[in-house]
Amino acid sequence: MLVRTFCTFLLVLSAAFAPHSDSSIEVGGGTVDVNLDSDLSQSQQEQLMTWIHDAANSIIAYYGKFPLSHTYLQVRSFDGRGVHNGHTFGLHNGGLIRISVGTKSTAAELKHDWMMTHEMVHLAFPSVAEEHHWIEEGTAVYVEPIARLRAGNLSKEQAWGEMARDMHQGNPGQGDEGLDHTHTWARTYWGGALFCLMADIEIRQRTHNKRGLEDALRAVMNAGGVITEDWELQHAFEIGDKAVGVPVLEELYRKMKDKPVTVDLDTFWRQLGVAQKDGTATFDDRAPLASIREAISTGKIGKQLNVEFSIDHLMSVVTAHE
Repeated sequence: MLVRTFCTFLLVLSAAFAPHSDSSIEVGGGTVDVNLDSDLSQSQQEQLMTWIHDAANSIIAYYGKFPLSHTYLQVRSFDGRGVHNGHTFGLHNGGLIRISVGTKSTAAELKHDWMMTHEMVHLAFPSVAEEHHWIEEGTAVYVEPIARLRAGNLSKEQAWGEMARDMHQGNPGQGDEGLDHTHTWARTYWGGALFCLMADIEIRQRTHNKRGLEDALRAVMNAGGVITEDWELQHAFEIGDKAVGVPVLEELYRKMKDKPVTVDLDTFWRQLGVAQKDGTATFDDRAPLASIREAISTGKIGKQLNVEFSIDHLMSVVTAHE
């Protein structure tokens, strides 16, 4: 906590003395104060503001509102293209996002960028102990494409195709000791995303497709569980489970926190009716869980399932990794 507070102080101090051109946007009940480099052209600034608006609207599409009443966003430029070095912090009076964007980035490239939405997702979950960092990054990885899909900023083929292509990175590797004790990049980001995917499917299965992970995450956010607050992870999961009416988060956490649980993702994707090639998905609407896939995509209450399904038979504890 002391290190994070000191680093945040340095970031705010550097922002205060940097040359800037300020703009504020009102979105979803929150204010985002945007600090841009003063040497950017007017057209570059307009492109960046559109990019920020799109990301914020994606967050609203998933969470129903913007997580914080006030967020400070510092965008720094570099000679090149692309988006790099996104970091999000909780301050005593709001959130701080710091991110770098290449001056040669086109409007089309910014429209397809994921990082700004990823960083804004961090605003909507409390700060937890370092051993649970996987849930902070995992929710950002999982929610980001779905939020952009619901806002119309990403196609369904891209959202599901990229998840199906990359989610395997979340499964445990050699020497894994569970999510709380294995702090590799893959397990932190994609292991956390895999937890979220499994929780979303199980919540929808057990509530007859009337509730999803977003209902749990919205409840946490609405109870004050945002990045400015330090919470116990168990408290967040209790609130989320109460909101959806089934104890999926707590049960799944007990299974995965200190054991290397592998998920049969090939079967998972077939059940959802998702096949991918080069990050682009095709869909089988006759698949057993196709209605769940569509409910996740749209955010609408889905059709009730005519098939009983549990993720338990897709999960195995990997004793070979000891």
